[in-house]
Amino acid sequence: MGKEKFHINIVVIGHVDSGKSTTTGHLIYKLGGIDKRVIERFEKEAAEMNKRSFKYAWFETTKYYCTVIDAPGHRDFIKNMITGTSQADCAVLIIDSTTGGFEAGISKDGQTREHALLAFTLGVKQMICCCNKMDATTPKYSKARYDEIIKEVSSYLKKVGYNPDKIPFVPISGFEGDNMIERSTNLDWYKGPTLLEALDQINEPKRPSDKPLRLPLQDVYKIGGIGTVPVGRVETGMLKPGMVVTFAPSGLTTEVKSVEMHHESLVEALPGDNVGFNVKNVAVKDLKRGYVASNSKDDPAKGAANFTSQVIIMNHPGQIGNGYAPVLDCHTSHIAVKFSEILTKIDRRSGKEIEKEPKFLKNGDAGMVKMTPTKPMVVETFSEYPPLGRFAVRDMRQTVAVGVIKSVDKKDPTGAKVTKAAVKKGAK
Repeated sequence: MGKEKFHINIVVIGHVDSGKSTTTGHLIYKLGGIDKRVIERFEKEAAEMNKRSFKYAWFETTKYYCTVIDAPGHRDFIKNMITGTSQADCAVLIIDSTTGGFEAGISKDGQTREHALLAFTLGVKQMICCCNKMDATTPKYSKARYDEIIKEVSSYLKKVGYNPDKIPFVPISGFEGDNMIERSTNLDWYKGPTLLEALDQINEPKRPSDKPLRLPLQDVYKIGGIGTVPVGRVETGMLKPGMVVTFAPSGLTTEVKSVEMHHESLVEALPGDNVGFNVKNVAVKDLKRGYVASNSKDDPAKGAANFTSQVIIMNHPGQIGNGYAPVLDCHTSHIAVKFSEILTKIDRRSGKEIEKEPKFLKNGDAGMVKMTPTKPMVVETFSEYPPLGRFAVRDMRQTVAVGVIKSVDKKDPTGAKVTKAAVKKGAK
């Protein structure tokens, strides 16, 4: 499974008919070592279920082991990007180069701009742009059409915030395979990298192990003969036996006795690791799903009194005004939060303010909102701790909005318990 290669996550974005599935399927088939018949069967089943998706797909380039983050529908895609368990390292933007196809994707209602904006807002710094369906342009493999598309796409990627000079624009045919893995003689006017070469040129991302620890709890178990074992995924930083941890929002502080993954003891757990860890002198009832473990000596997590977020309303039938109180899904917590004050309405493409203190937000609007949790809750700013700084807004059993947290007003827990073991270790 390519353990020795660096692992990167790629998100495939673009308008609904741009050829995302075909292009991704081609890469997986050629580079993922999956039998073509299996892919065809998989595509057929996916089409029958109306879900053209490669959710757990992977492939290898010369340098990287790549996981593809993909979602079938536009709404699912947005939700997965925001609550996305894994942060994408690079976006591959697929553009339909055919007459009419390109114009539909890039028009005001097309999804190309929105996906690109979302990728940028969510901190996906690197991008590769594929001008797809070059086999179907008029004339076929038209350099003029490619040049025209680059010019237009560059100008709006720049508006979104990307630097188009740093983005490879690769003319491809996902269907015929031109310039995907091997250089195509049909496109001999193009001198840049193939898609495979462009993927290999992605800069290796820094993993957040150098940040302070944040580990949102998924569950808490009582295990006979061992004691209390919280379980969760390390999002940032590292967790080691002997570390004194603070659980927010309660402020309970104690020592970690041991850390386990897949029934093996670890000397340290790093971002992405799902672990169980044993804590001293703590009752199961003192910890809950949604609590966050952090290092008591390095920017320990705290509960939020309130926080300000940039929110995009994407699926709400009415109007959202001050006082609206839906449920927020942020990391592992699921808590009702009040929209206490809609501060501004903003242009969701440029991020510029359109209106101060609007009365309400409706479908398609974006705004800055001050939010107050109805119960103790731990969140962080997206810029410092991305996995704890993005959320989905749930109401009427669906995702009605998504958002990223810009600032947090934290509160100190009062009278929090510090266990004897932690005191011995010299915890504050």
